[in-house]
Amino acid sequence: MNQRIVIIGGGVVGASVAYHLTERGCRDVVLLERENTLGAGSTGKATGGIRAQFETEINIRLSLYSLDFIKNAPFDCEYDPKGYLFLAQTDKHRNYLARSIELQRALGYSDVYPIDAENIASVVPGLNLDDVVGGSFGLRDGFINPLALLEGFITNAVLSGARVRTSAEVASIGVNGGRVSSVNTSEGKLECDAAVICSGPWAASTAATADIDLPISPQRRQIVWAKNSEPLPEGLPMVIDLGDGFHFRPAREFHFGSHKTFSAHDVLFAYPDPDEPDSFNTEFDEAFIEKAYSKARHRAPFLVESEPVREKCRAGLYENTPDHHAVIGGCEVEGLFLACGFSGHGVMHSPATGRAVAEIILDSEAKFMDVSMLHIDRFQNGKLLHETAFI
Repeated sequence: MNQRIVIIGGGVVGASVAYHLTERGCRDVVLLERENTLGAGSTGKATGGIRAQFETEINIRLSLYSLDFIKNAPFDCEYDPKGYLFLAQTDKHRNYLARSIELQRALGYSDVYPIDAENIASVVPGLNLDDVVGGSFGLRDGFINPLALLEGFITNAVLSGARVRTSAEVASIGVNGGRVSSVNTSEGKLECDAAVICSGPWAASTAATADIDLPISPQRRQIVWAKNSEPLPEGLPMVIDLGDGFHFRPAREFHFGSHKTFSAHDVLFAYPDPDEPDSFNTEFDEAFIEKAYSKARHRAPFLVESEPVREKCRAGLYENTPDHHAVIGGCEVEGLFLACGFSGHGVMHSPATGRAVAEIILDSEAKFMDVSMLHIDRFQNGKLLHETAFI
């Protein structure tokens, strides 16, 4: 295949697109990253969770495909199925989880269950369950190393002919006669037959240079890293309060080429602060520590004596769309493709996304899975999706 394809964005989504294109025989694939290393943006700052407990069919399908890929990948993604435990504080939340479980099982996720307060206490001893009426637990959900996944994708893509250029900031996308003709970077012009925007929070400004209105907004998400005085409960899953999105999980560091075990004492906790404005701010705010701790102390009293490890607290960017679902597919500019707007789910959905985009470019549609509902035109035709469990 002799067409040149330029991928804009060197996070895990861009790397997955490169991997799946080269797997199909494309050799003239160039991946551009604005930073001096891959994964320096949202990928390297992610919590590293993966789950199939979603509300919409498309998110569940993306997750189930990606879980299977990660489990059987030709490289180690450090998949650790410790589970996701959702906690419901109201009957409305419990009914929502029950409906979601029914759909998840219908789509093939057999390892997800409703769970009552008594059994929640056995899964995670020490939780405050006074205001919990039930929940759901997905056994195949769990954790991965986002940088190991990125590294596996890009290493295999390069071995198959792809090229990577770091410190290459994209200035604009060239369009000629309604079709992509080039990607213009800080290093000069790259003529191409197709381009894929995988630049996360920067996707909207990149798309705008081709006169594409992409409704993606950046928003800071902060994570507190803390060290607990006592060992964490054995086998601690991701624990999520459905009401306010507060969540916590065992902590670990992510590095390229590094395979570190979980610490028995280190924990991450976070929540989607409703007062956080849209911005490109990635500075960690010291005031967020107490906000997160107030929620941690209520839900998990065993974390009361933990101490924040300030040098490991971090902030990254979500790339939010109006319906908190990704944008995957082509657009009105021929040869320009979109894989962005994941609203916090880019790492976990990257395997399915890479394959979908590769098939759309090469076969005009994603044949292994229908992703047409994620096309950009849904924002114009009013066919928005809805996901409650957005954290």
